[in-house]
Amino acid sequence: MNYGKYSVDQKQKQLTSSNRRLMSKLSVMTFRLVLVVFIAFIFCGIFASVGVLKGIVDSAPSLDNVSVSPEGYSTTIYDANGNITQKLVGRNANRIYVTLDQIPEHVYNAFVAIEDARFWTHEGIDIKGIFRAASIAIATRDLSQGASTITQQLLKNTVFEGGSENSNLAKIQRKIQEQYLAIQLEDRMDKNTILEYYLNTINLGQNTLGVQAASLRYFGKNVSDLNLSEAAVIAGITQNPSLYNPISHPENNKEKREIVLDYMREQGYIDNEQYSEALNDNVYEQIAEHNESYSASNESTSISSYFNDALFDQVMNDLKEDLGYTETQAYNALYRGGLTIYSTQDQKIQKICDSVTSDSSYYPSNSEYQLSYQLSVTDKNGEQHNYSEQDLKKYFSKTSTSFDIYFKDKKTAREYVKRFRKHIVKKGVTVIAENTNYILQPQVSFVLMEQKSGKVLALVGGRGSKTGSRTLNRATNSLRQPGSTFKILSAYLPAFDTAGMTLATTEKDEKYYYPGTKKEVRNWNRNSYKGNVTLREGIYNSMNVVTVKTLEKVTPKVAYDYLTNLGITTLVDSRVGEDGKVYSDIQLPMALGGLTDGVTNLELTAAYAAIANHGEYIEPSLYTKILDHDGNVLLEKKPESKQVFKDSTAYLLTSAMEDVVTKGTGTKAKFTNIDMAEAGKTGTTSSDIDLWFEGFTPYYTAGIWGGWDLNKDQDDTLYHKNIWKTIMEKVHSAKKLKKKEFKVPKSVTEETICTASGKLAISGICSSYGTVKTEYFDKDTVPSEHCNYHSTVKPSEPPEVPEEDKKHKPVTDDAPASITMPPQAPVDQSQVPEQPAPADVPPVTQDVQPDAVTENISDIIQ
Repeated sequence: MNYGKYSVDQKQKQLTSSNRRLMSKLSVMTFRLVLVVFIAFIFCGIFASVGVLKGIVDSAPSLDNVSVSPEGYSTTIYDANGNITQKLVGRNANRIYVTLDQIPEHVYNAFVAIEDARFWTHEGIDIKGIFRAASIAIATRDLSQGASTITQQLLKNTVFEGGSENSNLAKIQRKIQEQYLAIQLEDRMDKNTILEYYLNTINLGQNTLGVQAASLRYFGKNVSDLNLSEAAVIAGITQNPSLYNPISHPENNKEKREIVLDYMREQGYIDNEQYSEALNDNVYEQIAEHNESYSASNESTSISSYFNDALFDQVMNDLKEDLGYTETQAYNALYRGGLTIYSTQDQKIQKICDSVTSDSSYYPSNSEYQLSYQLSVTDKNGEQHNYSEQDLKKYFSKTSTSFDIYFKDKKTAREYVKRFRKHIVKKGVTVIAENTNYILQPQVSFVLMEQKSGKVLALVGGRGSKTGSRTLNRATNSLRQPGSTFKILSAYLPAFDTAGMTLATTEKDEKYYYPGTKKEVRNWNRNSYKGNVTLREGIYNSMNVVTVKTLEKVTPKVAYDYLTNLGITTLVDSRVGEDGKVYSDIQLPMALGGLTDGVTNLELTAAYAAIANHGEYIEPSLYTKILDHDGNVLLEKKPESKQVFKDSTAYLLTSAMEDVVTKGTGTKAKFTNIDMAEAGKTGTTSSDIDLWFEGFTPYYTAGIWGGWDLNKDQDDTLYHKNIWKTIMEKVHSAKKLKKKEFKVPKSVTEETICTASGKLAISGICSSYGTVKTEYFDKDTVPSEHCNYHSTVKPSEPPEVPEEDKKHKPVTDDAPASITMPPQAPVDQSQVPEQPAPADVPPVTQDVQPDAVTENISDIIQ
């Protein structure tokens, strides 16, 4: 830089020039103006914000007019005829109130540690938490972050109905009002009362509200008896009752339990020794054992039916899926929201189903009671020990190797329980909890639907005494191998719909192996083969080899797409098991019902209802509409419907399944007391473990499953067909339904064919072999060639029509228009691994969950 005299003089002139001074003044004035405007905007914003906040605060409910003590409106369930079937009252149905002095310190400390660390010191709101949540909300636009104190959560659950807003603006408004009321509430109410109300209000999963109900549900004991580890389990559920459910998601809850214990140690509630002891407690084994035989009768004075159990599941799911409710919000709406639910249940039909399925005369004479037993004790040193029916079995097996947990009567079972209890409960041993349940075996499930509407009119989830609400529902929650009922859906349906096959198409019944393997496909009658047979015969005689060959031509991928379109949600596309193997249902054993997990009766019946409904699938529905507490329509059930396959395909399958009942494997289900068209398909798995019959009339579709929960072999393989037949006869008679035949759609025609070749019969030739038959065809798949099976061909002569077939004339109807499924890419079966043994299925609600069938898929019969 130049500091010479000339340079300094020049610089002084620039600084003192008039232009320079003017520019400087303008800059200062501009800055002052901007500053004034900015300050004005700030003040305007402040005043506006204060005005908005004042408006929100002024519109908040008054604590003088609301109650924060646990309470709710009762929900009323009506049947299809407007009769009340059940009332759900929050306190009596899912909450057992306990005072704070009945709740151990380590229990409520666990909740305080994870939910509101500064609960004992703040005055209703947590300033630090608010700033943390605000910064996260600004950065991510996520308003679900914490900062809600226990006081605010109590207000949300009692005053703001669980916080079920549909917009972020409404959610912000509610948060502000919560904070305002929280400050007021803490001025009026002491901390202990606030905490007591909170601990009796929160949703802790498995349909429990409050710590006492949750304690009984998960551990079979009072909350006063919970240890530190168990307290952390329950406290960990609060933030997401579905995700951290210790029954359905034990690993998730385990991680959350550790976080709860970490917080308790950091906040000084427990020391390192208590922390380590709680962390090493294998509490989830105890939960699993208790869940196997849990009876909701301890928590409910109003036991819901199997139908209503399924109804509640569907309502909860729709509230979440259609209205965006959280699990807690949906639960609060159902049990505390004062809803009016109009179900699809037909009481007249339901009573028939209940009466028949509970009548012991319809079941095998060797029916037994399966013992379910849980015992929790503490020894003289204070250590806890848990026992189950398996421990009882081990104890008595020492003296009798043939001892099992099945008994002909309850009295005998009670004697063994009494002896085992005496062996365990000695001097100094205290019983903490004990539960005994007797489950009739074999069990049953039954679903009856109206195919034209998709309405479920009746549902049975088991037989015997129902000891609690939301117990194991074998109609909706039990996954079982479907056996040969799956042949219709997986093989023959796509074969007729897109592969160009017909009822007259012939396939050779012979010794056959799954392609690329040495695993033989055996017929249910073992090594008996019939040679060339039509697909019609393959259906009514339930022929395994013919069915697998048919699916091989269709390809499993095409069948899989049809099945998913028919509402089967339990199929496995591809899944890596714990053993590292890849499991998939997109394989040939699917033709015989060999699945990784299995299916539910409800979904299987709904798929068959699509056949009865001319190829149109309608999602099964258990309610028509739901009103809120003020009488406004909250939900109106509009089931999904879609044309999955052609009406001609539906009729061809129906025609073949009529033969199943008249001369095939389902003759025991044939009506004898009513005159009504019926069609159906049998299904039996290896060793007769699972017994099925899925069938329909022009009015109703019904499906039945029978079997032992723990997969015991069965000797009597006919009782389920008799039950199905009896129920359907009684229902049609009670509803005074007129005789109907299955109508032939306009897309179907008849032709006389030779059953040996599946082609047009040759007059005077084929008839001499007794192979001429009039058969139904889709108009686009009528054979154009004459029989090439017999030696002499006379194509110029018209085919002969047997007298017994002249009576079959097409009857037209107004069946839905058909649509064609898009072509599917073929699957290289050589690249598909061999079908694995179906995997075990974890418990769903309570009692026991059947294990899957694991042996010889090809042995599935009938």
